[in-house]
Amino acid sequence: MISEQSWEDAELLWDYHQMHHELRPCSVAIGLGSHDLGVADTTVDLYKRGMMPLIVFTGATSPTTRERMPRGEAVHYRERALELGVPSSAVLVEPNARNTGQNISFSKALLEEAGTHVSSVLLVSKPYEERRAYATACKLWPGVQFVSASTPMTFDSYIESIGSTRLVVDMLVGALDRLLIYPNQGFMVRQSVPAPVAEAYGRLCRDGFTSRLVVGQAKP
Repeated sequence: MISEQSWEDAELLWDYHQMHHELRPCSVAIGLGSHDLGVADTTVDLYKRGMMPLIVFTGATSPTTRERMPRGEAVHYRERALELGVPSSAVLVEPNARNTGQNISFSKALLEEAGTHVSSVLLVSKPYEERRAYATACKLWPGVQFVSASTPMTFDSYIESIGSTRLVVDMLVGALDRLLIYPNQGFMVRQSVPAPVAEAYGRLCRDGFTSRLVVGQAKP
C-alpha cells in the first residue's frame, strides 16, 4: 500500500511519460525490447491497421528478461509477431541493443544497411517509456519524424499486469530521473517538465521510491 498523495503523484508521472501522439502511418515501426510482450502485440496490431509496412524489433537480454526471454528480447518479439500472423519478410531483428540509445542507433544502422528509406518512425514501447524513447530518438536520429505509441491502458491496469505497485512507481520515478539527467550527458533532447510533475517526482523520491534512480546523482 502507498499513500493517497503518492498514488496521485504516480498517476501524474504516468500521464506525463506518455506523449499522447495521434497515430499516423510511418515508414517503419521500432518495437523496443523489454520484459513486456505487450509491446510486440501492440506493434502487430498497428501493422495490421496499416500504420507501417515494416517492423524492427530491437533488444538483447537484461537481468530482468534473461530467464523469460533467453533467446533475446527482439527474437522473442519477432516470434510473437509471426505467431500473430505477420509475414517474416515484414520483421527485422536487431538483437544487440542493451539500452534505449542502442535501440535507436542500432536500429537506424540496420535499416540503413537494408537500404530502407526512413522519413518517419513509429516508436512502440512500454507506456511509461514513451517520452524517454522519443527524446532519445530525436537526439540520435535527426531529420526523422517520430510518433510514440504503447499499449493503451490505465495506471491501475498496468500495476495489475506487473503485480507490484512499488515497482511500477519506482520505474516511473526512474524514467523521469533520466529525462532530467541524460540531456546534460548528450543522450537525449531536453523535454519540458511541468512544475506539478517535477514536484510530484520530488515527493516520490523523498518518500523512498528510489530503486530505479541513476546511481551517483544528487536527488531532491
